[in-house]
Amino acid sequence: MTGRSGTTPRVETDRRGETVPTRLPEAYAHCAALVREQDQDRYIATLYAPEARRHGLFALYAFSQEIARVRALVSEPLPGEVRLQWWRDLLEGQPNGEAQGHPVAAALLDTVKRYRLPIAPLTGLIDARTFDLYDDPMPSLRDLEGYAGETSSALIRLACIVLAGGRDPGGATACGHAGVAYALAGLMRAFPWHAAEGQVYLPADILARNGVTRDDIVSGRGGPGVLYSLKELREIARNHLRKLLSLSETIPPALKPAFLPVALVEPYLRQMEGTGYDPYRTIVTLPGWRRQWILWRAARTR
Repeated sequence: MTGRSGTTPRVETDRRGETVPTRLPEAYAHCAALVREQDQDRYIATLYAPEARRHGLFALYAFSQEIARVRALVSEPLPGEVRLQWWRDLLEGQPNGEAQGHPVAAALLDTVKRYRLPIAPLTGLIDARTFDLYDDPMPSLRDLEGYAGETSSALIRLACIVLAGGRDPGGATACGHAGVAYALAGLMRAFPWHAAEGQVYLPADILARNGVTRDDIVSGRGGPGVLYSLKELREIARNHLRKLLSLSETIPPALKPAFLPVALVEPYLRQMEGTGYDPYRTIVTLPGWRRQWILWRAARTR
């Protein structure tokens, strides 16, 4: 493989003799720092991956963070659409899609090429995140699970390909359940911020069953109906965890770092069931030491 200048990119080897790219050290270091700052769950989980694979995982997770924060960077949906289109063009090789010195973009493109990652799941993730730019409520549970699948599950699937060295290791069903469970827990944890911003990810069909509307949520007057809706969504997340557990023996040990963050879902859900939980004010998180301990224990579990 040669670079644009025609020279062969330098590589180093880790303790296992696997190659570690040194062509874009600053770009990959930027991705690692971004994930460490913005996504502690996946950052710690990645440290359990072989050193030669971590750079690719950090590039994927940094890309996910860049897409997820587009709404926060714009004041209206249209500029957000433009930003997302830039990433689509980048991945699809359009003339206006060059990295242009963007470290996450440079690392992502290098990772895509190095591990022969499919482009469709990456552009699918971008398309799904278009929903974030608007204040429309999530129409149904099916739509929410589809959104989670195209974002969180797709990311786990791509991480598995990186961990497998560029081949498809299978396990799409396990990735699906893992991603949906993790995404649902994350959206419930983010409920205070989403409600303040006018975003409602709780499915409209679940809200309707509990006598709640979008306007109730964004105005802060949801009452017991919001609690019942969140309780229902927690059980749905646990159902996906149970299905994942039934498939655990089909997941090769080498792929475990991609699934490790899911070990935090149940502890997060239990916090939401604690005394005094207020979905509008309670910050659902874990102390750093406990998060590390849970992930360490999950990494050692066969």
